[in-house]
This record gives sequence, structure tokens and C-alpha cells, in this order.
Amino acid sequence: MIRIELDEAALGATRIAMSPLRDAFCALHLQLPWRTPSWPYQEWVGHARAVWREDERLRPLRDLFAEGRYGVSDFLLPRPVGTPDVYEELDLLRATDPAFVREQAASCFPGMADEPFLRPYLTDPQAACAALADAYAAWWEEAVAPYWPVMRRLVEDEVLVRARTFATEGVDALFSGLESRARWERPVLELTKYVEAEYAAGERRLVLVPLVFAEGCRLYSTDDPEVLAVSFQARGAAALREPVEPAADDRLGLLLGRGRAAVLRELAGPLTTAGLADRLGLAPSTVSEHLSLLAGAGVVTRHRVGRAVYYQLTDTGRSLLALLVGEGVLGAVA
Repeated sequence: MIRIELDEAALGATRIAMSPLRDAFCALHLQLPWRTPSWPYQEWVGHARAVWREDERLRPLRDLFAEGRYGVSDFLLPRPVGTPDVYEELDLLRATDPAFVREQAASCFPGMADEPFLRPYLTDPQAACAALADAYAAWWEEAVAPYWPVMRRLVEDEVLVRARTFATEGVDALFSGLESRARWERPVLELTKYVEAEYAAGERRLVLVPLVFAEGCRLYSTDDPEVLAVSFQARGAAALREPVEPAADDRLGLLLGRGRAAVLRELAGPLTTAGLADRLGLAPSTVSEHLSLLAGAGVVTRHRVGRAVYYQLTDTGRSLLALLVGEGVLGAVA
């Protein structure tokens, strides 16, 4: 269990930031041979595992992630800066302080100083980090980049929705809806993890990082003296899933049509037309048509945030889902 105490100053400094490098890291972790990814990732994981086995450019990563020698340090994951460009984060990795790399390599892999995979991080950290960044880039290009346009939209939607929740409803609403393995009881945020750690108020500011590939690999940074970065699962990982046929007893689909029913089910939180299209694998024009009809029927409503238009369920829409699907959405946060 991780306990993070947050005073008013820390809460005021809390922010939400995207990090494509962290998503690449979790994607890498998810496809390891001893992992069993859930259904949204099963179509992706076959190709990803082939890349992991066969692409020799990934050797620095494979060495670090070999079974039995796995460790995580902030030198593998620089501080999230909110960029959508993974190459900006890789430049930060290349620029990591060599003394920090030596310290963390020794700490994360105790007793392995003579191992060939670790020696470069101790003898020439700058070159080792450059090779690691090149390996990350190869992994990104072959296993993640084809999905990034969809992933980016999902993560950007998550950042905007969470930021709006924080601004309009406060930190209680932000943390209470974070995920099942996080519990907020003011002034402490608890995260269910296999490690034990406690952080006092005022030690560091909190950065929340939504990830598409976060399943089973919630990250939190321990080595940065100023920032505590905590990842959580972004909604919409189903956008990576294999297509599945709807159930024959789909009452909502029979009433509304399968396309409109799928749109209505996906609106557990505010989403744009493009975000819905990505999640459902439908053309934006098709989703826009469904949303217009649903809005006309009074089951969804729209609001503008900057240049984006977000749709969400009305009370009528939540009641309809609860009655026909049995989903616990009547108490959902609007």
C-alpha cells in the first residue's frame, strides 16, 4: 500500500499530464511472455510479442526486462512533462545526469555490477542511456506508433475531462473517480500496490498520468525529489480490441439500433465525436449522426470546452441504460 498525504498546497499544485513514453513502457511490460493481457489488448499483443522477440534493436530493453532482473527507476522514465511527442521524452532520457544513472542502476539491480547488461550504466551512463533511448524509439515505432493517433485522442480526452472535473467539482470528485485501486480519504490518497511506502504532506507535488496500456502496471515514481508521478488507466482501451458481435439479447440495441446503443453505452463520461469514433471503430460522421439523434431524444447533452464539443448522458440517458442494461449509472458523475 502506498499512502500519499496531500496538504492544500500540494492539492493546488496537482496536475494531469500525458506521457507517451510511460504508455510505451507499460505496453512493453504488458506483452512480456509471463503476462496474460485482457481482451482489449489481445489483438495488439501478438504483433507486439513478435517485435519483442525479433527486433535486435530492442536488445538494451530486453536485457533490462529479462525475467528475474526486472527493476524500475526514474532514469528509465523521466519526469512527465505533458508532451504528446515521445521523442521529446527520449531526449530527456538521453540527457539524464550520469551520476543519477549510476546510483539508480546500482540500487535497482543490487549485486549485479559485474553483469554485462548493467556494466554500461555504471561505466558510461551517457552512452547507455542513448542506446536505451534508441531501443525505446524502435519499440515505439514498431509496436505503439500505429495505435498512437487513437491512443493520443483517448489520453487527451482523459486529461481534459479530469482537469474539468478538478476545476469544477474539486479534488474529491477527481480522486474518487480515479480507479478501483485508488482510495481517497482526505487528506490521504491510497494506492494498492505490492510495495509499502508513505509520503508526508509537502514532500512532492502530484502528477497524474493517464495511460491506455496501464493494465496491471500502475506506475509511481519514487526517485524524483520534487514530483510524485502516479499513472492510472485511461478509459477507452477497448478501442484496441478485436471486433465482437453484440449479444442476441441486447435490449438497448433492439430499441435504438446497435450503433446508437454502442454510443450510449460508451458515454460513461464526457467524450468528443472523434473520441467516440476511435473507441467504437466507427466513422466520425456515423457517430455524429447517432449523437444528433440521441441529443434530439434528450438522452445526451453537449457542451463546449475550448474548441472541442463534449457529449455526455442526461439523467434520462442514465435511466434508460439502468432500465434496459442494468448498469449502475444512475449515480454516475455528470
